[in-house]
Amino acid sequence: MVHSFGKRARTRDKYSKAFRSKGNPSVSRYLQNIKKGEYVDIVCDASVQKGMPFSYYHGKTGIVFNVTQHSVGVQVKKRVRNREIWKRLHVRIEHVRKSRCQEDFLRRVKDNDKAHHEAKERGEKAITKRTPEQPGGGEKVITDEVRVLEPLTFVENY
Repeated sequence: MVHSFGKRARTRDKYSKAFRSKGNPSVSRYLQNIKKGEYVDIVCDASVQKGMPFSYYHGKTGIVFNVTQHSVGVQVKKRVRNREIWKRLHVRIEHVRKSRCQEDFLRRVKDNDKAHHEAKERGEKAITKRTPEQPGGGEKVITDEVRVLEPLTFVENY
């Protein structure tokens, strides 16, 4: 039975670092530029105890609403009973990394803009709507001989 209910209770595996990546964070972690409105992932770094968020927020993605000297204000959606509420928390820069959640969307926006621009130069209308992959085309089987399919005869082995 579990009897301790501290802030870091039951986080032994959650906060553990990968093989050969233990120790203090590198300088590049401190030099990353994070701006207001960007998406960030909250990933706790166990080697830095200051400014660590509660374990619930580990792995969550949020939007930056404030930037200070050592920390970043992050807004995260949390489900409470039958509704979702925005939780605001300040997290030290070591426990935050830029999210790649919008990478595909931004690339698609750029491609669509390029397609619209090229179509306008040609005097056409660009179709940028995504369509799901269609099933493969049908094939016709043509043979000379006719084969009759029958079930195998039942043979009792014992």
